[in-house]
Amino acid sequence: MTERKRVLITGAEGTIGSILRPELADSHDIVAITREPADFRSHVADISDLDAIRGAFRGIDAVVHLAATASVTAPWPDVLTSNIIGTYNVFEAARLAGVGRVIFASSNHAVGGYEVDGAPDIYDPSDQRRYDHRAEIRPDSLYGVSKVFGEALGRFYADRYGMRVVCLRIGSVTRDDDPHSESVLEAAPEKTPTSDDRRHRRAAVWLSHRDLVELVRRSLEADVRFAVVYGVSDNAGRFWDLEASERLLGFVPREGARPPG
Repeated sequence: MTERKRVLITGAEGTIGSILRPELADSHDIVAITREPADFRSHVADISDLDAIRGAFRGIDAVVHLAATASVTAPWPDVLTSNIIGTYNVFEAARLAGVGRVIFASSNHAVGGYEVDGAPDIYDPSDQRRYDHRAEIRPDSLYGVSKVFGEALGRFYADRYGMRVVCLRIGSVTRDDDPHSESVLEAAPEKTPTSDDRRHRRAAVWLSHRDLVELVRRSLEADVRFAVVYGVSDNAGRFWDLEASERLLGFVPREGARPPG
């Protein structure tokens, strides 16, 4: 019988954390960090306080780091506290506790400049543009900059301390799992002002709940030292390349969105 591994999820009360917690619990022992008390058992602490979070990392096999200021328009003080200092603290707490693996929730906004330049034509299924993990970094916001920092930090911890790190450039996850829903976590670029353009964007960048869970499961099992990969469903208008996700993680999306109308 395979020993169940203990997985710590930061930001476990958020949209993605709420999807992952019950789905991963069938095969892993889940430990949660939340900023405020939740309706499930959690270690309550702010990730900007290293001493406050260290206790949650004891005996942990892998960390799924989701906690962050998620708004693309977040001001610098918020980005600095949660996404820069907080991300460093999570990696450092993992190192101090001897955790062997960190899954970092990066974002497509680390390379969002390509979408800004290409919108709205880039959402058309006939558009042939694809961007893979080798694309030059082009953050579209301070939020995107913070995700670039997290990826670089992950590379450092992998090289310096032998930690296994997978950085997931996650697409748009909707609370109701509908690619055409209004409850999209990430804002569209300013060059897509019309309602129709925004609807087409959602169909291009959607990541379904099922594919999200599979992506994280694969990341927890992958025999890789360091990777940056995209996390998106097999959408008709997607412009992120999934070759590295399949080659390094064995992730093949099972679902996909089609443009509205």
